[in-house]
Amino acid sequence: MDFNSMNNQAIAVEIGHRLAQLRLEKNLTQQQIADEIGMSRMGYANLEKGAGKFENIIAALRALGRLDLVENFIPDVTFSPMQQLKLKGKQRQRATQAKPVEPAIENNTLDW
Repeated sequence: MDFNSMNNQAIAVEIGHRLAQLRLEKNLTQQQIADEIGMSRMGYANLEKGAGKFENIIAALRALGRLDLVENFIPDVTFSPMQQLKLKGKQRQRATQAKPVEPAIENNTLDW
């Protein structure tokens, strides 16, 4: 499935379907999962329809014993060794805007 060709709502619905499939593989009812994570059955049903908070998806994955999927969802990213050298051990706090590249022109001649 190509998520790039889907809008945000379609992706949320697909995640809900996958969550339902995980629940069914464990042979659990919506009510059982809802009780375990502290929400109503209707609230959990909405989660499986793609309408829910990310925090509730994490709670459902924890209840289903599949919290490992969160690590795959957004893996930990490390900076390249060159970027780490530039940072000199500091933690990067914000991104910087790329500066436009200006051609090197001296005395109306190009510096090739």
